[in-house]
Amino acid sequence: MNDSESGVFRVGITRDVLTSQGQPIFGQEVFEWLNQPGLVWEYMEETPVIRPEHAARYDAICAMLVRFTPESLGPDKPRLKLIARFGVGYDTIDVPTCQKAGIFLTIAPDGVRRPVAVSAITFMLMLAHKVGIKDRLTRTGRWAEKSDHIGTGLTGRTLGSIGVGNIGAEMFRLAKPFEMKFIAHDPYADAAQMAALGVELVALDELFRRSDFLTVNCPLNETTRGMVNASKLSLMKNTAYLINTARGPIVDEGALYRALVEKKIAGAGLDVFEVEPTPTDNPLLQLDNVVVTPHGICFTDECMQGLAESAFKAVVDVMHGKKPPHVITS
Repeated sequence: MNDSESGVFRVGITRDVLTSQGQPIFGQEVFEWLNQPGLVWEYMEETPVIRPEHAARYDAICAMLVRFTPESLGPDKPRLKLIARFGVGYDTIDVPTCQKAGIFLTIAPDGVRRPVAVSAITFMLMLAHKVGIKDRLTRTGRWAEKSDHIGTGLTGRTLGSIGVGNIGAEMFRLAKPFEMKFIAHDPYADAAQMAALGVELVALDELFRRSDFLTVNCPLNETTRGMVNASKLSLMKNTAYLINTARGPIVDEGALYRALVEKKIAGAGLDVFEVEPTPTDNPLLQLDNVVVTPHGICFTDECMQGLAESAFKAVVDVMHGKKPPHVITS
């Protein structure tokens, strides 16, 4: 008797959620959500992409970075009913294929809203105070050079955002005590919500011109791919900083490198890259005015637990025949 005949709801969890010691990054407590009669879960085999045999084995897959493509499905109707992302980006998942096969695709905005917003603020503070440079000065005994690296005060400066959805709006809420000016570009933003947050909606070019700290908080799609290019970077102040915690391909890395070495902008904070893991010889990694993290600056216990809880709740909803929240496919 197979799982379907015996009423077993089988869940696969991708192995990219495991630490180097083999422990789940979100801890053990959150697995209580999967303690349901008839539900069986397991870690999937190591794989960069969901394959037809996975779609035939599992009712639900909880995925961190694993890709889902048209080739992920075989000729028969898949058993798979749900792909629950541990995150909000879904550029690794082929949405039309999910749609055509009737597979729910869910994201976890509640898990990342605060942690990623905090991450953008963290980069802003590190860049403003030149923490990366001062860390290196201290480690190499170059204390006398500290006066050569005066930071940037935040009061009265302008914090800008490309995109102002859940994460962007939360970032502005958190930044209120710094007494900054807030501007953003987002054609889909709710004007009333932005007004309540004190955010001025502006044209994209104006955003680049006026921002002292420009953050990227939009999804990766064909409209935003390469949006931060040489032309747009040339509009920025030479004292301004770029921060990207969204997706690497939104920023043209070659153009950013040239802008940094030619001192057209003051620095950058990057959690994401065009290719990940980024090669160790990426020239951006050699610059003193760049702070980098491995697509994981937001990895905190709060973030990981929130992502897992959101994904596992979606699994339970689908198991019980309910439509889960935060569905991308309809």
